[in-house]
Parts: sequence; structure tokens; C-alpha cells
Amino acid sequence: MKKNLKKSFLRILNTFEPPKDLNVSEWADENIMLSKESSAEPGRWRTDRAPYQKEILNSINDSKIEKIVLMTSSQIGKSVMCNVIIGYFIDLDPGPMLFIQPTVELAKSYSKERIAPMIRDTKCLTEKVSDAKTRDSDNTILMKNFPGGFLALGGANSPAGLASRPIRILLADEIDRYPVSAGTEGDPLSLVERRTTTFWNKKKIFVSTPTIKGMSRIEYEYQKGTMEVWKIECPHCGDPQYLNIHGMKFEHSKNDLGKYEVSDVFFQCPACLEKANEFTWKKQKGEWIKNNPDAKGVRSFHLNAFVSPWGSWEAIIKEWLESKHDEQMLKVVVNTLFGQSFEISAEIDKTDFLMERREEYQAEIPEGVLLLTCGVDTQGDRLEYEIVGWGRGEQSWGIKYDRILGKPDNPQTWEQLENIIFKEYSFIDGSRLKIACTFIDSGGHNTTDVYKFTKKHEQNRIYSIKGHGGEGLPFIHRYYRSKRENALVVILGVDGGKSNIISRLKIKQKGDGFCNFPLNTELGYDRIYFEGLTSEKLVKRNVRGQPKMVWEKIKERNEPFDVRNYAFCAMKVLNVDFDRLNQKINNAQSVDNTVDNKQVKKKRRGVVKKGID
Repeated sequence: MKKNLKKSFLRILNTFEPPKDLNVSEWADENIMLSKESSAEPGRWRTDRAPYQKEILNSINDSKIEKIVLMTSSQIGKSVMCNVIIGYFIDLDPGPMLFIQPTVELAKSYSKERIAPMIRDTKCLTEKVSDAKTRDSDNTILMKNFPGGFLALGGANSPAGLASRPIRILLADEIDRYPVSAGTEGDPLSLVERRTTTFWNKKKIFVSTPTIKGMSRIEYEYQKGTMEVWKIECPHCGDPQYLNIHGMKFEHSKNDLGKYEVSDVFFQCPACLEKANEFTWKKQKGEWIKNNPDAKGVRSFHLNAFVSPWGSWEAIIKEWLESKHDEQMLKVVVNTLFGQSFEISAEIDKTDFLMERREEYQAEIPEGVLLLTCGVDTQGDRLEYEIVGWGRGEQSWGIKYDRILGKPDNPQTWEQLENIIFKEYSFIDGSRLKIACTFIDSGGHNTTDVYKFTKKHEQNRIYSIKGHGGEGLPFIHRYYRSKRENALVVILGVDGGKSNIISRLKIKQKGDGFCNFPLNTELGYDRIYFEGLTSEKLVKRNVRGQPKMVWEKIKERNEPFDVRNYAFCAMKVLNVDFDRLNQKINNAQSVDNTVDNKQVKKKRRGVVKKGID
């Protein structure tokens, strides 16, 4: 009891001590200890480890600046900078403070995994924030009290945590991941901003990696500020340069497994055209250059992973090369490594160029196909389906598009689909391949019929699916089982799949992601098919006062677009390494040239089936 009383008394006395005259970076260098739980480099903080951090942190001390905006990639230390700002205010400039994450769950995780270790390991903070484990502690997961103020943590999805007491210091992390509305209260960022209104010395810090161009909140906030970029002096001519993918010069190749290997990476200065390697560039002096110097009250900063001391150019370029054929993967690279918003591919208005590149197939399955999947759309009077072949780099081949006329409540309709799904399809050499996975839409009026069929054939990887729209959802969003039939139902993030299809249709050269189509008329790839394949486009719409990108039909029939999406997601759910699968097939074919042709075919079939298990 006496010990706790003494500790409380000392905490009260500390509030009367004059604060040290330190800016944020100086305070951090003197006090902050990086914890082993949350840092790859635990120990004493050093601002000069990443020199770009100094100006960002010290902008907090500028009385003319009310808002600091940080639009960044990952791997640049933004979470640690948030921690440093929190620690500075707790120790030297206390007041009511609010830290917002996209969800309450993320706020709790951040508190336990980042805030608590920093308080524990930084002495001046330990003395001011009581131990959460003590009886009657003012320190909880979502509330940290200290002399002169408090730190509340909350989620943008919880209106209760956004609209209560006034705050002077607002930190909003990953604002591009905030929901459109906090319950029914409206835009969560606007809600929390209003809580700072009564303070003349308010500070608002907005941090995030960007998302979609024209939709990104952090990009919008960045453009209202000074729009500063970190530039590094050229080691040859001294001209400040913005390091980015466009100036990178490198050698690259694919190994036997189809993975990219990168070497001899240099950045070429656009001013003098001289090149230097990563080590040389990162030794040079850097500075923040303002693109909008007339902005008042808002300093906004942009950083990408090329200037980070914790990432390598080679690794970034490899990720970029691996992502180029997949729009969702490329979006992640552009957002999280380049620190830029991603511009989604526009719709395809004309189908002539797709029809003109069709080619005659010499067999049911062309060479290069390693896997077959099928997508099925359920209509009131028919089933429409497409069988798609997949190869290395997720290059695709349309195998057959057709419809089965008959109502889904008629058993004969499903018997015809069984004949399609369980058929063995042939290569030109006579070897065969079965469909590895089939996704059937269950979102119409015949849900029960679909569930009964897929439950019966789950062992053959035939599954019911339902599509959920929304930007950012993974291709395979989640699973559940229907109550009555106990059928496995796969929830698809269909918007991501549609974006991928459109981006891949625009690829003009055969290779990773390219879409092949047959000229053979009996296979169903006519003008009507291609009109349906390009039947939707992304448009910007206001949803509850916030801009949102949604897919809308521009042509009457969109079944070809839907079933191609289902077949694509069926391929994704298998998680196949196509390069390894191709290597297995090649090894099986070259085992023994004297082996009977029939035995070679058996080996090939066995390898393919094994590769998808």
C-alpha cells in the first residue's frame, strides 16, 4: 500500500517538472527503446537509421502545422514513428490522445503488441503509465492514463469509440482501410476529426498505405498538403532524385522452377544518366522536396520502399516481376512497396481484337495446359459453363463454353453436367486430363438443387459458391456449410477476380497471364461469348457519401464473364505451383524413351493428378 502511494505521489510531482526542450526526434534518440516483440532491430532508437524520419517527426513541433499526412509503402518504419509520437506526448506534452485503427480488434492487437512493450522498455514512460497488472490500474488495453492526459485506442468500425470525449492529439492509422461508415454515424475519420475542434493546439496525424486511385483517402489528404517526396542526391552529379521502379536497371531471368532471379541492380540518374548500386545511393544525403509549398497547416509526406534501410531493391523488383500478370498481386506491390495508389484497368469496349487472336486447336487440350477447372452459372432454364485450362504463369486456355438447356430442378439437367465434369479431355498425344475443380453458382432461385448436387460430389472438388462484391476481398473469402444439405459453400471475392480477368485480357503477348481462345466454332467462342466476357465495367458511385468503385453491366448478357470468374477462382483455391507441376510432368515424360507409349501416358496422368492434391 505504502509503495503504491509513494509511486502515485511521485507521478503527481512529475507533472510539475518543466518539460525538457527537445523536439520529437531528439526526445526519441534520448529515450525510446525498441522492443524485441515489435522490432527487427531491438535496442536504442536512432533517428539517423532512416534519415527521412527526422523531418516527419519534428513537424509535430511546428506550431503552424495542424495536420501531418504520411502516405507510405510498408517497410519504412511508420508504426514505430507512431509509437514515438505517442511516447513524446505522454512524456513531454501530455493531453487527451486518440489512436484509431481500422477495427477494434486491430486496436487491441496494436496495444498489446506495440504500445505495451514500448511503455515497458522505455523508462520515462514506465514511470508515467501504471502497470496494467496492478489492482485498480488506469492502464487497460484500450485506455492508458498518465499525468496530464490519456491515450484511448479504438476502431474505425465502432461508433461508440469515435464520438465521446474531446481530444487534442489524433493519430489515425491505415485510414484507407476504414469502413465507409462507423455503424450509422457516417465517415469515421470525419467523426474523430470533429473531436479536436475545441483545441487551439490540436495535432492530427494521418498514416496509411494507399489503395485505389481516385478512392484513396490518404492520397486525397496527401494532395491537400505540401506533397513532399524524399529525394536522394545523385552520387555522380549531386542532383536530388526520387528513387522508383522506372529508373531501376537490372538483369533478370527465370530459374528451372519459373521463379524470377534478379541481379546487377542499379538506379540510373535521369539528370546525368550515370548508374550506381543500392549501397552507394543509400549512403547519399537525402532531403524532402515540396511539390505544393503553398499549402497551409498541412505537411504531407510520401515514401516508398526503395529508400528503406530494411528492404532490398532486388527483393522489391522480384515481387514486381512476379506480380505483373496478376492485377491483384500488382495492386499489392504498387500500394505496399511503391507507396502509390493503384489505377484499376478500365473496361474493354471492343471485342474484335479478342476474336482476331483466336487460334485453331489441334486437340481438346492444347500443349501448355497443366490443369483444368470449370465454372457453372445457374439460370432458371439452363446451366451455362466454361472449362478453362491453366498453365505456367497462370496462362489460360478457353477449352469449351456451352449451355445445358433444362431447369435446375430437373435431375436430367444435372446428369448432363456430370457428363461434362467427369469426362476425360485429350491432348494431341492421346494423354488425358480431368477437371480438377468446379465452382457452381448457388445464388439464384435453385440454391437447394445446387447444394444437393455439390454435396453429392464434394470428393470430386465440386463446390457451391456465392459471390460477394467489395474491393479488397480475397478471391476465396470464406467457407461455410449449408444447414439442411451440409454442403460446403465457398464465398468468393468476385470483384478481385473480375479485375484480374479484365487486366489479363489486355495482355497482348503469350506468356504469364495471357488468355488463349480457340477458333474452332463448335467450342462456343463466338462474338456472343466475347460480348458477354466484356459485359461489365468499373464505375465510381457514392455510397453513403463516400466514393466507391462498383462493377456495373454495360451489356445484357454477362454469364461468360461470371463463369470465367468462377473457373479462375476454382484454380486459385487449388493453390497449385504450376512450375513444379510442369517440372514433374517433364520428368515423367523423360524417364525412359524406350517405355511403351501407353505407360508414358499413364505416368503423365498420374503426375497431373498428384500435382493438384
